Amino acid sequence: MLGGISIWQLLIVLGIIILIFGTKKLRNVGGDLGGAVKGFKKAMHENEKTEDKDKDKAEEDPLAQVSHEDEGETYDVKSERKVEDQEERK
Repeated sequence: MLGGISIWQLLIVLGIIILIFGTKKLRNVGGDLGGAVKGFKKAMHENEKTEDKDKDKAEEDPLAQVSHEDEGETYDVKSERKVEDQEERK
């Protein structure tokens, strides 16, 4: 028993659903659902491959990484606009 629902009640509900929608419609819904699950699994697998490639590239080029462990060096940067940009905006 599943929460007070017997197998006979489930079979009756299944029979009513088949009568309402028909087997062709249910087959199409099942196929669409299966295709969606396959697409999701494929996307997750491709995402893992991309993350692995990015991790490998970051390990090859240590300058591309930002590490918060090196607290000894601080860089102060002052940004200034060019005069040309200020004249164009006026």
